[in-house]
Amino acid sequence: MNTTFNINNLVRANIKALKPYSSARDEFKGTADVFLDANENPFGTLNRYPDPQQSKIKQKLSAIKSVKTNQIFVGNGSDEVIDLAFRIFCEPGKDKVLTFTPTYGMYDVSANINNIEVIKQPLINDFQISLNQLQPYLDFEDIKIIFICSPNNPTGNSINPEDIEYISENFNGIVIVDEAYIDFSAQASFIKNINDYNNLIVSQTFSKAWGLAGVRVGVAYASEAIIELYNRVKPPYNVSTLNQEAVLNSLNNQIEVAKNIDTILSERKKLKDALSQLAIVKKIYPTDANFLLVEIDNADETYQYLINKKVIIRNRNTQVENCIRITVGTAVENQKLIEALKNIK
Repeated sequence: MNTTFNINNLVRANIKALKPYSSARDEFKGTADVFLDANENPFGTLNRYPDPQQSKIKQKLSAIKSVKTNQIFVGNGSDEVIDLAFRIFCEPGKDKVLTFTPTYGMYDVSANINNIEVIKQPLINDFQISLNQLQPYLDFEDIKIIFICSPNNPTGNSINPEDIEYISENFNGIVIVDEAYIDFSAQASFIKNINDYNNLIVSQTFSKAWGLAGVRVGVAYASEAIIELYNRVKPPYNVSTLNQEAVLNSLNNQIEVAKNIDTILSERKKLKDALSQLAIVKKIYPTDANFLLVEIDNADETYQYLINKKVIIRNRNTQVENCIRITVGTAVENQKLIEALKNIK
């Protein structure tokens, strides 16, 4: 436990004073025959507002993840988890956050939207954190949040868990561990640590392993105090009824989800083996995610060549020199990629 961390010293004054909007569905949570409280249209199949607290999802996740329901926040994608952290903990034009580069680009975008400066600490050997380089920043009072993406995007590797624990123990701000790809990794989730570190937020998503990118639902796991702040600041109905139903259907079908993950991991190995046989491939970085970071002869030319072949990958040359990021697809999709790359002149 980070005994020197006090969340009251971190929360913006206007958020402390904020009286959250109380929706009709917040004020009445039971069952009834007639609902005339929310100015809804009485006709239609989706005429009622969704559950503002996503109670059924939280109950399912509570059982799966072994955490209390009041330690779970369900948001409109992981992007809402990120954005609300800025709104709760960072004063625009004054405070700062820290990221480890290269990493997920939305940290920068959300920081810019909220007028927050980003301090960028480069990852070192094997894309790991240098605690020696980080050490001076742990005492900066203006730095309110440290973002750690693990497994990291676009590099694919997991961050050393002992380093994450050290940062959580020694930083008196918020530590957000973004685990969008954790279901593809053998490394344990940091959800198990939220009761050990009262400044820790673990972010996950239904977009990747759960196959629900189209519904835009993300989750944050943290202390009850942090989750209460998230619920105070979020819009009243931030996740639609349709999206909640899609998540519940997936949570009720974990066997199929697990099979799909196994298939992706199997295809990941096959794809890596096939890529390693190509002359244009210089290096394939280790990965714990559903993608591969691959160094090739000329990333820009290869990216454009594949577009012309109607095969779309991600050009990461601006983040890691001459690297492309390849998502693991179906066996047919992966083979189309390999055949296209074989024909590069």
